[in-house]
Amino acid sequence: MNVFIHHIQEYKKGLRTLVLHTTKASNRDAIEKRLKRERIDYYIQTVNGTKINVFFGNSICIDVIKQMNFESLSNLTDEEDFILGTMLGYDRVKQCERYLKRKRNNNNNTFSFYKKESSPL
Repeated sequence: MNVFIHHIQEYKKGLRTLVLHTTKASNRDAIEKRLKRERIDYYIQTVNGTKINVFFGNSICIDVIKQMNFESLSNLTDEEDFILGTMLGYDRVKQCERYLKRKRNNNNNTFSFYKKESSPL
């Protein structure tokens, strides 16, 4: 919970507009209680039976997260991954590099799939 408290402090100081905190599902009640007390918008996503992702921060950012409507971070599209990383404050150039790498990998996978299918051999 110390890291969670630290994230709240960073948000309140304006260092972050959106925070992603992954924690034990057993912390959910305490986290929700604290965020409500602090009047911080949030969205909680179940990762598995033991973990949750807690997104909290600016209400506009939380609305974007909800709009994405994804079940897992691994299911994000390339564009959603880029948007989320940028909103979380990750280095923009590195996010651009990550986006391009993901796009190249997806295009290569798509290309090789179609190439194999259309090949007469």
